[in-house]
Amino acid sequence: MSGPRNASARRALVLRTVIIAVIGLITVAPLYWMLAVAFSTRGELLGGGELRLWPRQVTWENVTRVFDSFPVATWLGNSIAIAVVVTIITVVTSLLAGYAFAHLKFRFSTPLFFIALATLVLPVQVIMVALFRIVVGLGLYGTYWAVILPSSASAFGLFLARQFMLGIPRELLEAARLDGAGHWQIFRRVVLPLSGPLIAVLAFMSLLQSWNDFAWPLIALRENELFTLPIGLLYLQGQANSDYGATMAFALINVVPMALLFLFFQKYFIAGFARSGIK
Repeated sequence: MSGPRNASARRALVLRTVIIAVIGLITVAPLYWMLAVAFSTRGELLGGGELRLWPRQVTWENVTRVFDSFPVATWLGNSIAIAVVVTIITVVTSLLAGYAFAHLKFRFSTPLFFIALATLVLPVQVIMVALFRIVVGLGLYGTYWAVILPSSASAFGLFLARQFMLGIPRELLEAARLDGAGHWQIFRRVVLPLSGPLIAVLAFMSLLQSWNDFAWPLIALRENELFTLPIGLLYLQGQANSDYGATMAFALINVVPMALLFLFFQKYFIAGFARSGIK
């Protein structure tokens, strides 16, 4: 009996490995092709001929041409500044709101929580007109804050933080209360030290969303010097729509920071989702 069972288990393992490998190749293929085009010469890209999976001569001319022709460094700095500020505010608000909904009892807490979750189904296009009128009314139109403030609260971050904090043993919180600690002390000394994986997940998700945000910054920012990388990519495509090497080089500049960030922090990212009960 053990022989057929072992053979069946091996076949299942091989099948799963093949499926994972195929999915991995499909996922990596666009990034690989982006690399190949970004480091190819213009003559090789436009010269036709045989299809090659990697350029004959690796060159940095596309990257240097992008930096020389467009204010990419400025756009990169704008993206970093906006993403960092949005991330800090989002993490703080999500942690505080998550603790409140998980461990504080107040009137209408459950309806308010579900109302916050209901905003997840609203596409950003539905609220753009209202956001635009608010931003203009506050005198923030055309500034960094016009992008930062509307993005600094996350309903999904609230949900994730609440689910994570519900998993913290109540015995720890009760012991802190017996020692005379208030809610702020419990949050700072008990909950926050246990929330490392949650903070990593919230920070990465907020960074990724803010980094790739396109529609709202396109409306809220009007000066070329304030553009972020996604808007800059659209601007580049309009200026050099047939320069595929430069376009892919710019896209690579946009993709690489988030890819490296995920590779370095994927352990905390996965642990945060696992402890939050998200499957």
